[in-house]
Amino acid sequence: MKPIKLFIVSSLLLSACAQVPQRDAAPVPEQAVAAPEEKHEATPILPNIALSDELLYEFLLSEIANQRGEKALAVEGSSDIARKTRDPRLARRAAQLAVESGDMNRSLEAFRLWQEVEPTAAVATRMLSSILLRGGKLAEAQQEFAKVLQEDVAKTGLTFLQIYQMLAPYPDKPAALKMMGELAAPYPKVAEAHWAVAQLAFNKGELGLALSEVGMARSLRPEWEMGVALEAQALQKTKPAQAVEVLRRYLSEYPKSRDIRLQYARALLEQKQYQAARAEFQRLSDENPESPEMAFAIALISLQLRDYAGAETQLKLSLSKGKKDQDTVQYYLGQLGEAKEDEAEAITRYREVKAGEYQFSAQIRLAYLLGKQGQLDAAREVLHQAMANSNQQRVQLLLIEAQLLREAKRIEDAYQVLQQGLDKLPNHPDLLYETAMLADKLGQYEKSEQLLRKLIQLKPDNAHAYNALGYSLLERNLRVEEANKLVGKAFQLAPDDIAIMDSVGWGYFRSGKFDDSIKMLRRAFAGNPDPEIAAHLGEALWASGDKEAARRVWQESLKAHPDNTQLPAVMKRLMP
Repeated sequence: MKPIKLFIVSSLLLSACAQVPQRDAAPVPEQAVAAPEEKHEATPILPNIALSDELLYEFLLSEIANQRGEKALAVEGSSDIARKTRDPRLARRAAQLAVESGDMNRSLEAFRLWQEVEPTAAVATRMLSSILLRGGKLAEAQQEFAKVLQEDVAKTGLTFLQIYQMLAPYPDKPAALKMMGELAAPYPKVAEAHWAVAQLAFNKGELGLALSEVGMARSLRPEWEMGVALEAQALQKTKPAQAVEVLRRYLSEYPKSRDIRLQYARALLEQKQYQAARAEFQRLSDENPESPEMAFAIALISLQLRDYAGAETQLKLSLSKGKKDQDTVQYYLGQLGEAKEDEAEAITRYREVKAGEYQFSAQIRLAYLLGKQGQLDAAREVLHQAMANSNQQRVQLLLIEAQLLREAKRIEDAYQVLQQGLDKLPNHPDLLYETAMLADKLGQYEKSEQLLRKLIQLKPDNAHAYNALGYSLLERNLRVEEANKLVGKAFQLAPDDIAIMDSVGWGYFRSGKFDDSIKMLRRAFAGNPDPEIAAHLGEALWASGDKEAARRVWQESLKAHPDNTQLPAVMKRLMP
């Protein structure tokens, strides 16, 4: 059987709700990682060195070099004068210039010198640990992080959050997790220490450790939003219903937590609890009536619930509130128009999508609707002007144009469109397949076989290519043994494909194996009561002698598909 390719209206699933902020990896709030208030450090001891002409000259030389962009000379000069004077102010300046130069080794030297001449400078230790980490010197970085944690016990929790921010992007996730675990071990009563270990474990995919550590963090700080957010996020991976319950319980105690309510609304959405999710988003919207994102989220959920009036109200509300991505709203208004079967409205909305991630989809939907209304030339013009960003999108445009032409009974024109596409992309699997199908329909069997064999050579696991070639031969009752091998190979690659089952059953019929044919065709028909399969099954039953069963299959299928032409043709041929 030749598989029927349908272009279906784009799904109204809620992927665009991703525009509503969510916690992908329980990010640390900005206020949690801002530089803490520096404790009052001891006034640095300044060296008793006179400002000589030589020192002044060297200082000015390094500053002028820096202004002129000669970073290496500036770093060398500033570091030299800092070593000579051991002045903490000059050591700080040398460290600053070294960092700006991007020279890691020079930076390490400069910060170590600064740390040496001004032991009470906390920022020197923090910066040194960060530079060591970026340079892959984990053991040394860990020593410096340990010093940072000991500097101000009152701010240990905040320091752990800052260390997490530095370790999170580190490419060696197991090493980062190991370091954090060792740093956290001396601080069993610090919730942030457990949270940092849990978050790095979650990033690495160790959900058991993540849940264990975040559980300890929550026991120490049950009111802490970041703890409950991470726990729910970890549970979402394996026990989504439990994640929802964790968030619900937290909100019952802390109903004013906006971030957790947003996470709860999204969790309900992922669980397809649309009514409950919409209620939570509505509550968030009521608290922040000027938010276009909330109105947009409610609109998409309303679409999912088929509440088209509610969806339209919220989409237009989002549009009126000046949503940043107006094109996205217009696209979904177009989807809404299609859902309401108001094609004129949908066309108007799709034309308003001028840019953004939905522009290509909008152009495709616009072309489809214009073609459906019989405006073939206008539809083709839209496709020709569509902005494709990849070969796959270019091929998609060609396939849609060919489909529109086929539906208009312009098979030759459709074939030419695909052939021209093959001239530019001769090895594209989709183009090879669709062009072969049209060549077969036009009776260009040699060309069709040539294209399908090329496709098989390029994609030896393409079941549909084997099936198409084998079925074409079976339909023409040619090279039946070879055809059976081809559809058999297709069945081996895709044993659950209904079209391939039909081909295999038809192959048995051509080989005179009527019992095997009926068995396979009944299986295919049970999976999809398609009139083409009904025609084959009825013919196999007729040939086996069960003419009454054959008539019943044909008549029931014809009743369900009164416009089908294949069934009457078979019935006329066998029941003149």
